[in-house]
Amino acid sequence: MRKRRGMAYSHPVVNKLVEVAYILLGSAIVAISFNVLLLPNKVASGGVSGISTILHSLLGWEPAYVQWAFNVPLFIAGIIFLGAQFGAKTLLGTVFLPFVVFLTKHWEPFTTDPLLGALFGGIGVGLGLGIVFRGQASTGGTDLAAQIINKYTGLSLGTCVAIIDGLIVLSAAICFDIERGLYALIGLYVTSKTIDLVQIGIGRSKMAMVITENEIEVRQGILHEINRGVTKLSGMGGYTDDERPILMCVVDQTEFIKLKQLVKAIDPKAFVIVMDASEVLGEGFKRA
Repeated sequence: MRKRRGMAYSHPVVNKLVEVAYILLGSAIVAISFNVLLLPNKVASGGVSGISTILHSLLGWEPAYVQWAFNVPLFIAGIIFLGAQFGAKTLLGTVFLPFVVFLTKHWEPFTTDPLLGALFGGIGVGLGLGIVFRGQASTGGTDLAAQIINKYTGLSLGTCVAIIDGLIVLSAAICFDIERGLYALIGLYVTSKTIDLVQIGIGRSKMAMVITENEIEVRQGILHEINRGVTKLSGMGGYTDDERPILMCVVDQTEFIKLKQLVKAIDPKAFVIVMDASEVLGEGFKRA
């Protein structure tokens, strides 16, 4: 019998099919966003798609062919230098994305305003890549190049990605003009933020750590009035060396005000530390 947990299935075959669907859907969204928003406005916001935008504008080369020409050798290089951990799913994204770019190359642009193209193109690319990442894959390209550089230079992966994308954006500024380079930076920034949004989600939770002399009353209030779990941690005062139990709990943003009011009513002198919890997995929150 199959058991469903959230959007995931326990059956391995169904899981693989869902992952493949994520890769195909995400790659299609990236490709369409590229063709109708980024390419017509000459927004080269990093990656192989940015390179293909520059070469298409300067030399008239077909973007799909350029992307295949870069993606496939980079995938092979990734297997040679990094090992075969990428697998068939990444190869699927590497090949399928340029294929959709080729199929939709005659679609009319959604806008000819470069700012709108950068903003909404960045959103579309970020949404698509975030969906592909949910399929436990990638679309290859310059990400593989960054991983190779990371392995052999010791530079952090984030630095390698920033260097490659930065060079592509700089090339756009040189080949087109400074304004197009700035639009490319906007698109790159919006893409990264959209990927985070897809991966983490919109709903933000709060993690609160409460230090109080009325630990039992506060703990019971959290458990029974807010109906949230609470973890008791051992702490010690840095000045007095006295034991100070710390209560840690995670609540939705809508419950946070209620938590503050509860703690204040029980112990007005309580010390409360609050932090954003960008992703929470477990009972009462998102399933893993």
